[in-house]
Amino acid sequence: MIDSQDTFVSQEKFDEMIKELENLKTVRRTEIAKSLEYARSLGDLSENAEYQEARDLQAATEERIKKLEDLVKNTKILTDGKKKNEVSFNSVVTIKKDGSSDLHEYTIVGSEEADMRVHKLSHVSPLGAAIMGKKKGDTFTFDTPSGKQTYTIEKVA
Repeated sequence: MIDSQDTFVSQEKFDEMIKELENLKTVRRTEIAKSLEYARSLGDLSENAEYQEARDLQAATEERIKKLEDLVKNTKILTDGKKKNEVSFNSVVTIKKDGSSDLHEYTIVGSEEADMRVHKLSHVSPLGAAIMGKKKGDTFTFDTPSGKQTYTIEKVA
């Protein structure tokens, strides 16, 4: 059973997170340290905008590093264990809203990879959660800000 609190990502996304983490820990930290050193050399730190900016950047970077470390430690990598004709992770699903002829295609992904601009839908979003486990031909309803919406699964790949 999948816990909606779990974080799932593809191997590709996991590798991206590792790469970003390594870059932040090595390259970015070094750049920030140099910026801080330069800003300190300018004198009075209480009215030094460059110093404050570098400190803010350092704090944001350290926060991102901590988040990535937690994600990498607690993330589950999705394997291609798709069930035939049933919506699961990495499924490409085509749906149609009742009363419309427009088709919408989404890939079901973990929340860290969700990006509606490229039709990647999180399994924990209202629509994603409603789709999970459904099969071609199934009709489902879910709540939206404008009320209940009903869709039909047209295709699962």
